[in-house]
Amino acid sequence: MSGALVLNATYEPLCVVPLRRAVVLVLAEKAIIVEAGAEVMRSERTSIQVPTVVRLSHYVRVPYRREVPLTRRAVLDRDGHLCVYCGVRADTIDHVRPRSRGGVHTWTNVVAACARCNHRKGDRLLAELGWHFTPVPIQPPATVAVVMGWAKRDPAWQRYLAWNGLGIEVAPAV
Repeated sequence: MSGALVLNATYEPLCVVPLRRAVVLVLAEKAIIVEAGAEVMRSERTSIQVPTVVRLSHYVRVPYRREVPLTRRAVLDRDGHLCVYCGVRADTIDHVRPRSRGGVHTWTNVVAACARCNHRKGDRLLAELGWHFTPVPIQPPATVAVVMGWAKRDPAWQRYLAWNGLGIEVAPAV
């Protein structure tokens, strides 16, 4: 892994940092390792397991609550890069209620779709085509914002994000 998830002292996800920064936090006793990989990093005097999740020793106050920005990449990531209509690999986004019919550009109205389904749907409503999909699209929680843009994600991070990536919130595992 090239990065480590940093948790606040209360196990709230804060950010993802490069592996080198995570090791420095642990060695400076500013953080403790919560989960580690099988690899070991060695120096002349010490050895440390490669951290995948670290928790800060002291609480850090976050001055604002982040929201996940609504972008094409974020919508595709939320829906697992799969078309919600047919299940093949998605490469576009679609407004469930078309903007030409009063639909808005919000998390609850935008889904991932393959180019074929997006073109077939056009500016029609799902009921007009006899289409449906599940689950209903929702806005990802703010905790997901910390891992947006990290293509390689460690599976150990999922427990701390309260999000399973399928549009369904889950209880924190702490």
